[in-house]
Amino acid sequence: MDRDRRRLTRRSQAGALAWVLGAGVPLAFLSVFFLWPVATMVARGFVPGGTLDLGGISEVLSRRRTWRVIGITVGQSLTATVAALLLGVPGAYVLYRCRFRSRRLVRGFVTVPFVLPTVVVGVAFRSLLVETGPLGFLGIDGTFAAVVAALVFFNYALVVRTVGALWERLDPRAEEAARSLGASPWRAFRTVTLPALAPAVVSAGAVVFLFCATSFGVVLTMGGLRYGTIETEVWIQTTQFLDLRAAAVLSVLQLLVVGAALLLASRARRHYDRSLHLRADRSATHPLRLRQAGRPGPDAPATALTAVVVLGLLVLPLAHLLAGSLRTPEGWGLGNYRRLATTGGTNALTVTVWEAALNSLRAAVDATVIAVVVGTLVALVVSRRPRSPGGRRALGVLDAVFMLPLGVSAVTVGFGFLITLDSPPLDLRGSALIVPIAQAVVAVPLVVRTVLPVLRAIDPRLREAAAVLGASPGRVLATVDGPFLVRGLGLAVGFAFAVSLGEFGATAFLSRPESPTLPVVIFRLIGRPGAENYGMALAASVVLATLTAGVMMLAERLRGDRMGTW
Repeated sequence: MDRDRRRLTRRSQAGALAWVLGAGVPLAFLSVFFLWPVATMVARGFVPGGTLDLGGISEVLSRRRTWRVIGITVGQSLTATVAALLLGVPGAYVLYRCRFRSRRLVRGFVTVPFVLPTVVVGVAFRSLLVETGPLGFLGIDGTFAAVVAALVFFNYALVVRTVGALWERLDPRAEEAARSLGASPWRAFRTVTLPALAPAVVSAGAVVFLFCATSFGVVLTMGGLRYGTIETEVWIQTTQFLDLRAAAVLSVLQLLVVGAALLLASRARRHYDRSLHLRADRSATHPLRLRQAGRPGPDAPATALTAVVVLGLLVLPLAHLLAGSLRTPEGWGLGNYRRLATTGGTNALTVTVWEAALNSLRAAVDATVIAVVVGTLVALVVSRRPRSPGGRRALGVLDAVFMLPLGVSAVTVGFGFLITLDSPPLDLRGSALIVPIAQAVVAVPLVVRTVLPVLRAIDPRLREAAAVLGASPGRVLATVDGPFLVRGLGLAVGFAFAVSLGEFGATAFLSRPESPTLPVVIFRLIGRPGAENYGMALAASVVLATLTAGVMMLAERLRGDRMGTW
């Protein structure tokens, strides 16, 4: 008996040590490659010469330029968030509540814009809105409206997937009861369905606001300096004015704004997770009802709006991007794609576009491996359900800490890398690993949010039963968590790879001139004069969009039944 008791004690201690290491490794990664660089960057602004100086806060906040940038950031983000919700909720209904042929294909396509590199999104919209483009007559190129449209394009899928994942499993009987009591379809939706969806809608809105407020490539490409946000202003103050104090103050302001959005999203997500326990076990979808008794069916308005959004907002920019890449000064053809093997007109680049694509692929593979390992460890630890309130609070804090990279300027992270990782034993400025590590920091939150809901869906009694039958912690992990984890990793790998492939903010700082990534090359081509360089930028954008779309389509096929949500 004593021997068995000692064996159980040792096994329990070994299991506790394993979980401590599982949390310690990701925390060490986050501390070294995120918290340290960001803190150092901020300290350069607030502690110049080793002496605390908070005078920069009042000095920066007294500038009209600062408040103009803050106003544009909040205004653009709120407008884009409201528009994304108004357009995305009907899309969630059609794509997740209704059944029709090719629904999975449409879902996969709708997801593609969310993982497209921001530079590609900017190029696609600019090619559509310039004076010579099909929508040039609108005269909105480089305006507030153009930036908002691009942000909605980028985040529409986030609303559709987050709200749709709940709506697909929502028990329809409450709404049916309201209808049987005489409520109109709109009143039944407003009083019954919408309150049930509110946590998912709030969560999606908070995260869309976060992504809009921290967008770099889209705003820089679409709005330039005229409609710059806090994110682009940090880049300008750092690279052009060398004003680290202003950059530090703006970085802290941005962190406060998106921190509030993250807190709201976290609270809504907790309600969302609880509401999932109330859903029907089987999907409560119904066939798409477009016509009934010779009249438009109840699903016709939402379907029409979704079709307009998908065709007009999503398909049109990408289709025009493809068409533009095939148009050359000599006529239609593949001339722009053939030029990808050159360095552009007047040697605009230091490498060819194909060499930059290989650099991007290599960096994305390395970043994906790092992000999946770190993110999976975090998800495994956070998915535990300790009995003590202190343990639950600790896991909640750990979960929130690993969401911080979403709320900090990628420019701040990139510049922080340059000024911290410059001496042994972590002198990485000349290493090829510095770009993948920075990309992994950005991708880890996506991996956590994708894998975590899958692990939380596991009934804890399965783990307890396996442990009672004598399974070691490692065996419990392999036999109980393992099969669920494999189902969630397909999409996590796809997200991590696609995001790393198109990351631009930190990479623009860190990529070396002799080995730039594809988004950096595209941005350089856009800034060079000449039709040849612009045509190459369009062709390179198509290549990058095809790579990311292919990765996400493959990930869609590998995903499990349960989707990770925000």
